[in-house]
Amino acid sequence: MSTPVIHDPQPTQSNATSAPAETLNVVLAGNPNVGKSLFFNAYTGMYVNVSNFPGTTVDVPKGQIDPQTNLMDTPGVYGLSAMSEEEQVAEDAILGGDVVINVVSAISLERDLFLTQQIIDYGKPLIVAVNQMDEAKARNLQVDLAKLEQLLGVPVLPTVAVMNEGMEAVKQAIRSARLGQTTPDAPPPADIKALEANLGHRMQIYGLRRQYVNAMARQVVKDTSQPGSVGQLLSQRIGYALLNPVVAFFSMLVILYALYQVIGIWVAGDLVSLTEGKFMLGQDAGAWPGLVPIMQGIISKGFAPGSLIYNILGGEFGVLTMSVRYIFGVLFPLVLGFYIYISILEDCGYLPRIAVISDGLLTKIGLNGRAVIPLILGLGCVTMATVSTRVLTSNRERTIASTILAITIPCSAQLGVLIALMAKAGGVKAWLVYCLVLFATLIVLGTILNKMLPGRSTSLILDLPPMRIPNFKNIARKTWVRTVVFLKEAAPLFILGSLLVAVLQATHLLEAIEAGLGPAIKAVLHLPYETAQVFIMGLVRRDFGAAGLYLMAGRLTHAQLLTCLMVITLFVPCFASATVIWKERGIKESTFVLAGSWLIAFGIGALLARVLEFFPALG
Repeated sequence: MSTPVIHDPQPTQSNATSAPAETLNVVLAGNPNVGKSLFFNAYTGMYVNVSNFPGTTVDVPKGQIDPQTNLMDTPGVYGLSAMSEEEQVAEDAILGGDVVINVVSAISLERDLFLTQQIIDYGKPLIVAVNQMDEAKARNLQVDLAKLEQLLGVPVLPTVAVMNEGMEAVKQAIRSARLGQTTPDAPPPADIKALEANLGHRMQIYGLRRQYVNAMARQVVKDTSQPGSVGQLLSQRIGYALLNPVVAFFSMLVILYALYQVIGIWVAGDLVSLTEGKFMLGQDAGAWPGLVPIMQGIISKGFAPGSLIYNILGGEFGVLTMSVRYIFGVLFPLVLGFYIYISILEDCGYLPRIAVISDGLLTKIGLNGRAVIPLILGLGCVTMATVSTRVLTSNRERTIASTILAITIPCSAQLGVLIALMAKAGGVKAWLVYCLVLFATLIVLGTILNKMLPGRSTSLILDLPPMRIPNFKNIARKTWVRTVVFLKEAAPLFILGSLLVAVLQATHLLEAIEAGLGPAIKAVLHLPYETAQVFIMGLVRRDFGAAGLYLMAGRLTHAQLLTCLMVITLFVPCFASATVIWKERGIKESTFVLAGSWLIAFGIGALLARVLEFFPALG
């Protein structure tokens, strides 16, 4: 097949068709990491996650630019082959829309224009926003936008979305969208979709399109950099260095240690002592008595201290005392700090490189590097991470990833509390033991599932964004939105959980449960009887169980606290996560996973308890 020659298209009726004047359904489309979500946020005033790795958008967020213009965001995809759920979602939205805003990256036009040309071949009116023009300039790449517009036959506009440059011009150009110049020798738009359903025809059409796009990119992109130029090397050398296994390993150790220092020492120590100790409890706060004592005083005016209602509302597990104290005094600063930390890693382009480095390891447990996306998202919220397993290409991989998420990945709220408790369980030494045991559990569990389930892992295809200085506005907005969403989800369940435990305590049923479970917990985990209430609370939410552990931490030895931390982590996921697992994986599979989590949690806990007794220096 010969390399096509690109000719400037002449204006024709087919490529000059204007978009209709009535209400439009506009669809954002593009490859991963090109900045689509920034356009959606800017145009609708709504917020969708802005990250430097694919898989964060698996649905179609919808909003309005104005009363006459609807806007939909789509998952980042490299083509519309419907080979994965995200490609199918993107294809359905694009084919169902009136106009497409195709966002491409100025630093990877040869790759991105394949999707552009495919949308044109499908007969959809569009405009092209060439984003990351600042990155192209930094790399000494010159993009001839006028030439690109001639070759595509559609409006082409430059943007720098993170700086809001060019965004208004793209919005104003929406109704100027038109049909473009289709791939020479390709079938007409009316027939192409049906022909691509046949693998042989699809490969032939894809070959024509790829050669056409490559020839186009050679005409519009010019690299003017000199070998070894500083501007080109700084970002790229950092990015390449992080792909080195040795550098990646030590960088991960540094990041984990920094996470412990930031969350476990500074936030959990200094900040929580302010929010919980002074603001909530009034410790060393001068004239301020503390919010919890104030609430207890108000409750005591209507109900005598020690009475049933007083204990339910203002007792140790009171709905108006424990919930408020823990959610806003402890959980809020820990979750906020954790999300800031993770958002910085996302925004600078570090996380996708972890996917590449982890590919070899994840392949051994039946996954590939792409699975690191839901695993990392699980550190924020296991519920949404389970949904994001849809980005994996096979049902087998989704089963393995969902199981690992349910059992071995702590969510942000739980992880924040766990790291805070590490300082009380032995500091950095406890943090290292915890991470090693959790990692070993993940590997063993994944290996067993890989052996049990038929099939094999698929190959990794992942785009690496450039390393860049994080955008403060993006980090701040992303952190705040995630934190607010978490509080909206967690607060009702915390209130419900504290009500349940308070009623159990006030009616002395909690003592009965502790008496029933206590001997087994003491025999298996070598923990005191009262830790039974931690596991009861953990049935409501993992982090609610961590809350109970946080309150009784002073009564446990280092070894007992570390054992309890590990069991709480491996314990059943929260109610919301369990519901999503049931929805995504079905009753039979999810029941097996949730039942297995009990056996694994208490099995690992029992083993760890005995190791810590045999090697007391570890605890």
